[in-house]
Amino acid sequence: MRAMWKGSISFGLVNIPVRLFAATEKKDLKFRYLHAPCHTPLEYQKVCGTCKTEVPWEEIIRGYEYEKGRFAVLSEEEINAAAGEKEKLIEIQDFIKLEEIDPVYFQNSYYLAPDGPGGRPYLLLWEAMRETGKIALATVTLRTKESMAAVRTYNDVLSLSTMFYPDEVRSVQELPDLPKGVEVREKELVMAKELIENLATPFEPEKYQDSYREKLLNVIEAKVEGKEIAVAPSPEREKVVDLLEALQASVRKSQEKTEKAEQRDRNRKPSSRKETAAAKK
Repeated sequence: MRAMWKGSISFGLVNIPVRLFAATEKKDLKFRYLHAPCHTPLEYQKVCGTCKTEVPWEEIIRGYEYEKGRFAVLSEEEINAAAGEKEKLIEIQDFIKLEEIDPVYFQNSYYLAPDGPGGRPYLLLWEAMRETGKIALATVTLRTKESMAAVRTYNDVLSLSTMFYPDEVRSVQELPDLPKGVEVREKELVMAKELIENLATPFEPEKYQDSYREKLLNVIEAKVEGKEIAVAPSPEREKVVDLLEALQASVRKSQEKTEKAEQRDRNRKPSSRKETAAAKK
């Protein structure tokens, strides 16, 4: 795993040298755009609308459009200088409880690893945060963008999650057609809560899989092998007009699902005992 950033965590008067690593990776299938008649991959060129020529990278600069057609041009040095001394710093501001942050604020997740002599203070901060149950709110500048960030313990390491600033989170009041003056019926509420309880389970991330990506890979593999692809029609959902009827049907299905899962567990237990006994022999 390659570090994408090096700097330090500022913790009071303590500086902890760290390296930043991406904690996640997207596994979306990447498609190329092709020219339909000959299947040649398309190329995208940066063309100047005035000069009518392709522009090489060394002639590309950045500008902020403050009025229509008028730009404030900034050099890379000026953009980087705006971060000042904070460019390589994760500056802790406060310690809070994780449950106080709504997930809407979170952006991307990273791992933090100690760099050079930072092992001891890194472990000290990890242990102190683990025992107090607190996370750190900090600011960090990555790729010329300053963000809020949450630093917390994750397994045996410190992790950092960049966050949106409050003015970057849109107000829910901008949403159209929010229900107002609508009465929730008690019987419907009881059924909805029962459905939630039936579907409640501990979070096990490994049980969730990207079935869409798997299906696409199967289609691609069949295409490569020259097989005919049969596209199955999408199953139609049951059309239930009455809300209470829909809740009742959902509760019945969830109960059936739970009963089947319990039956599978019961069927597994005897074989597990036999395997254990066999292993002891």
